[in-house]
Amino acid sequence: MTKTYATAVVGATGAVGQEMLRVLDQRRFPVGKLVPLASARSAGRAVRFAGKDHVVQELTESSFAGVRLALFSAGGPVSQRFAPIAARAGAIVVDNTSAFRMETDVPLVVPEVNAAEVLRAPRGIIANPNCSTIQMVVALEPIRKAAGIRRIVVATYQATSGAGARAMEELKTQARRWAAGEPEGDPTVFPHVILFDCIPHIGGFLESGSTVEEEKMIQETRKIFGEPEMRVCATTVRVPTLVGHSEAVNVELERPLTAAKARLLLENAAGVEVIDDPQRKLYPLARRAAGTDPVYVGRIREDRSVPHGLSLWVVADNLRKGAALNAVQIAEELVAREVL
Repeated sequence: MTKTYATAVVGATGAVGQEMLRVLDQRRFPVGKLVPLASARSAGRAVRFAGKDHVVQELTESSFAGVRLALFSAGGPVSQRFAPIAARAGAIVVDNTSAFRMETDVPLVVPEVNAAEVLRAPRGIIANPNCSTIQMVVALEPIRKAAGIRRIVVATYQATSGAGARAMEELKTQARRWAAGEPEGDPTVFPHVILFDCIPHIGGFLESGSTVEEEKMIQETRKIFGEPEMRVCATTVRVPTLVGHSEAVNVELERPLTAAKARLLLENAAGVEVIDDPQRKLYPLARRAAGTDPVYVGRIREDRSVPHGLSLWVVADNLRKGAALNAVQIAEELVAREVL
């Protein structure tokens, strides 16, 4: 018989939690007993998994008895409190928040890049990186292996779903009001009206002038690549799309690498799909990435302003590869390497 694992999903009613359930089902992860968990206000609701409705339970300190795998996506404060409790109860935690990402004894894992790190989790907690970081490092890893990277400059164009279900609804409401000739109303999720605009503000501002989201991309990229001094500059922007983050990525390499060679490397890279025929207007688009698993790369070209430079356009579904899928892939690595 196939071995199965009692699996808890914390934040099961949220956008990412719902996507985790779909991905677990679609990839046929060997879930034995499913334990959907959420706050008291969501307890009692039903979530769908494997063709059946499952009643959501309130998250408490006793929720993890008998649980072997716990997928967390209910916000940093929830993870800070309950992830160590789950680990002490015998579960291996895969946490989708920023709560543990930069802690030295918690691996930060993107399976296409550093899968072996799942073996080094002394606290029983593995961190899932930020959505925008995940898709960028998946696209850059084959290039980094071939030619090394001196510097990364990235600008992101991030969908409203990255800020949660309320953010998506805010955009939809503003669009409906605009179509009806009504005022958009005051925003409650974003600092400004998102409809027909771009907001270069994700997370709070730091003393350096960068935002929290930009600093996440810098520090997480360094940790995942194992290069603590790597030069990374990020500008993160919220745009009026629903699902799918897009990124303009420029890299300065240590050694020469032509665009043609980079394209070939990416075509053969795990988790990557190349769409790169600009003359036929073919390049990655966020709306076409929505609901799919790959990291899409296009607009691959040489940057002649530096000795060894490349520019790329990178797109992925932020709810799947940027969150739920990557977490489930980590769980699959735990199974494959007999850690679970």
